Amino acid sequence: MSVAKTLFWGSAAALAWTHVGYPLAAGTLARVRERRVAKDPSAEPSVSVIVAAYNEEPVIERRLENLLALDYPADRLEIVVASDASSDRTNELVEAVAAREPRVRLLDCPRGGKVAAQDRAVRESTAEVVAFSDANATWSPDALRRLVANLADPDVAYVCGRLRLEDAAGSNREGLYWRYELWLREQESRLGSVTGGNGSIYALKRADYVEVDPRWGHDLAFPYRMVQAGRRAVYEPDAVAFEKPTPSNETEYARKVRMFEHCWEITLRGSMLRRLPPDYLVSIVSHRLLRYGSGLLHLGLLATSVLLVGSGWPYVLALLAQVALVAAFAARVPIARYYVYVTWATVQALWNYLRRGVPATWEAAEGTR
Repeated sequence: MSVAKTLFWGSAAALAWTHVGYPLAAGTLARVRERRVAKDPSAEPSVSVIVAAYNEEPVIERRLENLLALDYPADRLEIVVASDASSDRTNELVEAVAAREPRVRLLDCPRGGKVAAQDRAVRESTAEVVAFSDANATWSPDALRRLVANLADPDVAYVCGRLRLEDAAGSNREGLYWRYELWLREQESRLGSVTGGNGSIYALKRADYVEVDPRWGHDLAFPYRMVQAGRRAVYEPDAVAFEKPTPSNETEYARKVRMFEHCWEITLRGSMLRRLPPDYLVSIVSHRLLRYGSGLLHLGLLATSVLLVGSGWPYVLALLAQVALVAAFAARVPIARYYVYVTWATVQALWNYLRRGVPATWEAAEGTR
């Protein structure tokens, strides 16, 4: 029973810390020891905006027109579409735009995945800053200016913006959980560096770009890599990108499973916990490692709650709380459904990863184009 009690209390404490304790601690510390970014709103470095694309025929023209309309000097901006061996009309449509707009360039890459395409685009770029965007995203007109203003700080190597989820009618579809994540990202940035990025809108000084394993992706790998190199990775909430959300919790679950497969690869093989300052190590463990393990922690909590239900009221209460969560999921309570789907996705993703690894290539998430 002592082993079961240790597992119970350890699982309960870890879940409480990652979801409640750590966010409260980060928010409190950010108020008293904020590390400000020395922004320069007038900064206008040369920028290459890189869009990795695989069969993006439905959205690529819209993406290019949006980037061409950014409030940024035309002679300081180029747009590179790194096509990952697209088999639809993506390349044709990009070349048509490039024929009338010299700032647009197509790189037709062999099939190797998003990161491989991004790496090649960076190698062929000479701009001072490289910025990245998904093909289905839309940037606000001042988004690029907002990003590069942060990179004027010599300590900042990486900056990501804010993704807003909107339906076809332009209505805000940001759920409570996503708003909570963005708030926590802002607190981490104020403390020093974020623990995770955003694939829809981010930028780096080209000199700080690193080529990582193509299976990892930049969203998680870049922030901790920048910190390992003695630099900062920050969040700029005023640099806004818009995307269409997945149409249902079920499709979001499938997307999360694919995403967490890559997260497990980085966590287990990416040297994520090495050479980090103590405060940032706490953030990585609290926000990333424990969050990815939340499904396993819930399974441990459930099993020990059942085993110990006759040993006292804490175990009864924990079991009832978990039954209530499942009941709320079955009753289609939005936050409960989202939380259960995301939490279980971490378990399914780990199982998939252990069975077959994770590929470097990707497909567009259903319903987001």
